[in-house]
Amino acid sequence: MREAAFVKQNKDKWLRFENVMVGNQSDLSPDELSALYLEVTDNLSYSRTFYPESKTTSYLNYLASQSHQKIYKNKRESSNRFISFFTNEFPKLMFGYQRHLLLSFLTFLLFAIIGAYSAATDGAYVRSILGDGYVNMTLKNIANNDPMRVYKEMNETEMFLGITINNIKVALMAFIYGILFCVGSLFIMMKNGVMLGSFQYFFYDKGVLWESVRTIWIHGTIEISVIIIAGAAGLVLGSGILFPGTYTRLASFKHSMKDGLKIVVSTIPFFIIAGFLEGFVTRHTEMPDWLAILIISISLLLILFYYVLYPHIVNKKQRQLKK
Repeated sequence: MREAAFVKQNKDKWLRFENVMVGNQSDLSPDELSALYLEVTDNLSYSRTFYPESKTTSYLNYLASQSHQKIYKNKRESSNRFISFFTNEFPKLMFGYQRHLLLSFLTFLLFAIIGAYSAATDGAYVRSILGDGYVNMTLKNIANNDPMRVYKEMNETEMFLGITINNIKVALMAFIYGILFCVGSLFIMMKNGVMLGSFQYFFYDKGVLWESVRTIWIHGTIEISVIIIAGAAGLVLGSGILFPGTYTRLASFKHSMKDGLKIVVSTIPFFIIAGFLEGFVTRHTEMPDWLAILIISISLLLILFYYVLYPHIVNKKQRQLKK
């Protein structure tokens, strides 16, 4: 839709909303006002996506920021707010940040390849990345025909909680480091990519690549994916500082911080799933190959659907409603 047509279609609603908010009129009930606010924020999301540098976007951002506290300061949150965030609000948000996600993924992939190549050309490289203790332990496990024994040694619940908390910490670091003009988040992707690449090459070099893949990626598919997504959140934060567009740099920073944090929040359920799989499922290395492949495939499809395909579906529906 052309911007002029978009403005013409919605301007009466915006002016009514502005009169209510700025003029302190009270001819609308709280629920009607809340519904109108949600429409305006939907328009803002649409405008940010298709007219990011326009005055229309600046105007809608002004309306939304001025009205949020006034509307919700005395209004109890809807009981379905949690569900609405994951099924509607977040997918619309994520649609506008697909390029950040792609950049985070490509950075991770590039350094995973570099890590594997480095491990292949330098015999001491794996030990410098993974540590002598882990390498020696794994070599012993391989010699005992149980290369994935490390996943069986800790109590299931302790492992689940420990891994989940640690992964969330890594995700928060990937996000917060984005404040360093995106470089910090890219560094986290580099560090984890190199580690993964050298890690997988190590098992390839020892002739147990398939045993490692079918075991590690049971939980690693979701775990690695959401770390990359957290990296994208950091890039959102950093790009808000670097490229403020029509906003002041402070306003852009606040907006990108809020959006980036929402992306991080969206990963928490997936980290819990990954932690559960690592604590309770990965240890069962005796499971048949078909079951391991099924779990890995479902995990990958889940991530791709929710973070790539579903945002496009929600956005397409939104555009059809506005025609």
